[in-house]
Amino acid sequence: MAWITLSLAIWLRKNSNRKMAKFSTKQIKGVIPAMLTPFNCNEELDLQATVKLTKFLCSQNISGLYLTGSTGEGFMMSVDERKTFVEAVINEVNGSVPIIVHVGAISTKASAELSKHARDIGADAISSVPPIYWRFTDDEVKAYYEDLVQASGLPMIVYNIALAGLVSFDMIKELTKLDGVEGIKYTSSTLYDVFRIKEYVGPDFMVYSGSDELAISGLSFGADGLIGSTYNLLANLFVRIWDNAKNNNMKEVAALQQYANRYIFTFIKHNLMPVMKYLLKYVGIDNIISRRPFERLTTEKKNIIDEDLKELYKEIGACGLDFMEGLIND
Repeated sequence: MAWITLSLAIWLRKNSNRKMAKFSTKQIKGVIPAMLTPFNCNEELDLQATVKLTKFLCSQNISGLYLTGSTGEGFMMSVDERKTFVEAVINEVNGSVPIIVHVGAISTKASAELSKHARDIGADAISSVPPIYWRFTDDEVKAYYEDLVQASGLPMIVYNIALAGLVSFDMIKELTKLDGVEGIKYTSSTLYDVFRIKEYVGPDFMVYSGSDELAISGLSFGADGLIGSTYNLLANLFVRIWDNAKNNNMKEVAALQQYANRYIFTFIKHNLMPVMKYLLKYVGIDNIISRRPFERLTTEKKNIIDEDLKELYKEIGACGLDFMEGLIND
């Protein structure tokens, strides 16, 4: 069966023997995929596919996982679904890599509940966009983050992304003063702020670059890690980018970034989220979709995507990517 009922998932929650490993925020570095959430054709959580995807990503030498954020369609899921998904991933990972759980919701009450659950199930940090939809005051935004840290006792990684409304640099400076706020996922083209944040707060405040196509820029300005959506398919490339950057081999980093961007722009051309889920079929994770209003890819569009990627393969090869090897050999 491609999915497990919530009642069974709750039973697994109560009867898990998972190792309760803990990582400090300073240990959460490197390439961290913002994990997709697999849904079946009925738009229900597919926990079997979730386990497969977790295993696949962990086989790519990643340094952690970021759950139920923008890429994970967290805002399209109920609180119980988000809990169930997080549990499935953490149980499978079993302490082998750090887990950051995005707990953002419109209400502090829901976010606090998710924060407590993340703590109880063994996550290493929580993260959240600022409260969205209404134009909240700076004091209300600060109170939101304070409430979540207090609710969970876990370190907070602020999530700054245009989709939820970027906070100003001055606001970022204020948030860094809060007890428990220990880092930021910075998804913006203004990556010079990575350097400004490090300069203002100091080296112990963790900054994660969230713009996949600008990873080289984030690393150049001192980012401690990379958190990105396309790493669900391109992790191998970005691990090599990270390793070469640590060895100051920036010429190779630039070349690898160019290869990665050719793939990223191909995904975006056809609609990033549904395309990534479709392409996972080539690593054995088939028939998963995004929830509406994301589109359902037609057979015709899937064929066009495949042809575009085959043309790209003729130009730059598979670049060590498992899904491309699967596509070419299909």
